[in-house]
Amino acid sequence: MKKYFSQNQIFTFLTILFLVTSCNSAIKKDLVKGKEQPKLIKTSGNGNLSCGLQDKAGNLWFGTSNNGLFKYDGKSFNQFLVTNGLNSNNIACLLEDKEGKIWIGTDVGLCLYDGKSFTQIQIPLPADLPPNKNQNYINSHWVYSIMQAKNGDLWLVTIDGVYVYDSQTYKLFIINEAENSFLGTNDKIERILEDKTGNIWFGGRTNEGVFRYDGKSITHFKLPEITLQFESKKVIHSWGWPQVQDKNGDIWFSNWAGAYRFDGNTFTSYSTSDGLAGYNGIVSKIIEDKSGNLYFGGDGGLSRYEPTLGNLVGQNKSFTVFNDGLINPWIWMILEDNAGNIWVGTRETGLYLFDGKSFINYSENEQ
Repeated sequence: MKKYFSQNQIFTFLTILFLVTSCNSAIKKDLVKGKEQPKLIKTSGNGNLSCGLQDKAGNLWFGTSNNGLFKYDGKSFNQFLVTNGLNSNNIACLLEDKEGKIWIGTDVGLCLYDGKSFTQIQIPLPADLPPNKNQNYINSHWVYSIMQAKNGDLWLVTIDGVYVYDSQTYKLFIINEAENSFLGTNDKIERILEDKTGNIWFGGRTNEGVFRYDGKSITHFKLPEITLQFESKKVIHSWGWPQVQDKNGDIWFSNWAGAYRFDGNTFTSYSTSDGLAGYNGIVSKIIEDKSGNLYFGGDGGLSRYEPTLGNLVGQNKSFTVFNDGLINPWIWMILEDNAGNIWVGTRETGLYLFDGKSFINYSENEQ
């Protein structure tokens, strides 16, 4: 009898396991293949879907350059605009902090969402901060990038400089090593990344190379030049936006002609000649998925590198390119959700789900 019941218990357990697995697979399959999936409705302009995140509750958030903020709960999209409390409909970056609050960087400053309402946050600027001499952005307080460090401090990369917020005060972080600026007198940096050892990396489009802060001093790294053939001109790029540190510990940077990998000693460059997608070789976003695959988004679609199929260090620098189903192939945002789905945001406020081969459109124009 004892042996008989044990076999039945095993059979019952396996049956339940099969049903649960089948249900989970069906949920993910319906999300990818559903014929009547909800749509993000674009209400104005032809801007970008520029950033995204998944919060602790599982909701997906997408920021756009002129259509405000969208929240997707798996069933429907909810749009937030200035009329709902945002300080601008032009969103550049998003971050959920350790307390579950969502920080929103826009072209006019900061907004904080506590789950119920939006609060506008004013970064106190130093009294001796030089005025912006760029007349096109003289009244702008653009927040380009937000990061929460391991110690809990928030790093805010803005047109008015880089600031560190310790939950009580904002402190201007000076990077004298970066001499150039892009939109103004004080914005020497555009992107930021903390690596696994706690180093902070900085990069911007007018910088020569990238910068690393180890908590005491800043080190300037020069990058190999990547030459871009733009129409009849040759354009040389040697700057990098820090994007992601992969499972091997390598740090990846992007620019308007390709990408770089830093293994701790050497920077290696990659461009369209190595198989990256792109008409001009622009790479605007890089992520690593749960399986260790790297995704590169740029002006020609999505490029995927699978470490199990090759070795970027050796002669195999091949990438698989995907753009089937993209109305506009210029990708600004790539996000992997908790279920392993890859979401892509493009120009013209396009939102797509990547099923491994092609893209399913989750956006449409307002009727």
